[in-house]
Amino acid sequence: MPYAYHLIAFAVSAAVVLWSTPAVNKFGLKSGLFDIPDKRKVHQHPMVRLGGVSIFAGTLIALLVVWWSGGFLDAGGQILHPDEEYEIWGVTLGGLAFFLIGLADDLFGLSPFTRLLMQTIVASMAWKAGVQIEFLSMPFQEALPLPVWIGLPITVLWLVGMVNATNWIDGLDGLAAGVSGIGAFVMLIVCLFMGQPAAALIAAALAGALLGFLRYNFNPAQIFMGDGGAYFVGFTLAGVGVIGLVKTTAFTSFVLPYVILAVPLLDMSAVILDRLRHGKSPFLADKRHLHHRLLKAGLSHRLTVLFIYCLTLWAGSLALAFAGIPHGLIYAVGASLLLAYTSWKVWKYIETMKE
Repeated sequence: MPYAYHLIAFAVSAAVVLWSTPAVNKFGLKSGLFDIPDKRKVHQHPMVRLGGVSIFAGTLIALLVVWWSGGFLDAGGQILHPDEEYEIWGVTLGGLAFFLIGLADDLFGLSPFTRLLMQTIVASMAWKAGVQIEFLSMPFQEALPLPVWIGLPITVLWLVGMVNATNWIDGLDGLAAGVSGIGAFVMLIVCLFMGQPAAALIAAALAGALLGFLRYNFNPAQIFMGDGGAYFVGFTLAGVGVIGLVKTTAFTSFVLPYVILAVPLLDMSAVILDRLRHGKSPFLADKRHLHHRLLKAGLSHRLTVLFIYCLTLWAGSLALAFAGIPHGLIYAVGASLLLAYTSWKVWKYIETMKE
């Protein structure tokens, strides 16, 4: 079976997370490592923020199992070129570094400047390891190579931006895990279609980990992924986008990661612009995110999360169509109809709540 290793990565990762998350939660409660509710947060009782430990462990163990089994192969079924394998471990080790930054923030609380500085350093190291945006794909002409002084900051901005976008959307039970899980699954499909099976392995392992984590994180959540989990998930998604999609020369490949991950990226961008417009610091936490606005409009916790899931599925279906995947346009039309129906139900629900 050509995709057996991807199924193994998905299954192993999900199994590890399902097994380890209760133990991590128990440890966090006994150690006092939990998040106290406040006026900006929606949970009503202390919640452990160490779920990222399970997500990271599940993803890493799954990749190590596949690597040990000889599953890191190229599109032709051959062993990866050393440079390509270097990129895979660049994403994996970069994810470890970002996970540790987030975990330190969960445990000790880091200042915004310290977090941003550490994120920039790690993202630059990932660029050095081969996680690089090297050219700009142009329609109807050859790809335009990017010099280092352009490629490096663009890559760092993409990696750091996606890390923080994932962290910022982690405001409701199951929201970041579900949105990221959908994104990882779409990336898995697109990477396989575009002949990038090694990058697809990372996406498969991450998708399995997030699906397993939703068992404990969907409303009502028993545990949060925390900054450690959000940083790891965001970097891994961004890294797969670089080595699995942007590396190809097709024009649509350059925009695919941005389309797949449009929901967290646009949410973060809108919040930053809104804060700046009101003279606020872009790093000052508030209730300007999409999920906060939907809750304020009258949606329940679960309906808000499910509606944003639909938005993410719709964006992912557009990516499938852009990538030229067979029946991708049909998927996009179907997802558009689902989004339209969901939007109508949301509007009706809000109108009912007003009465």
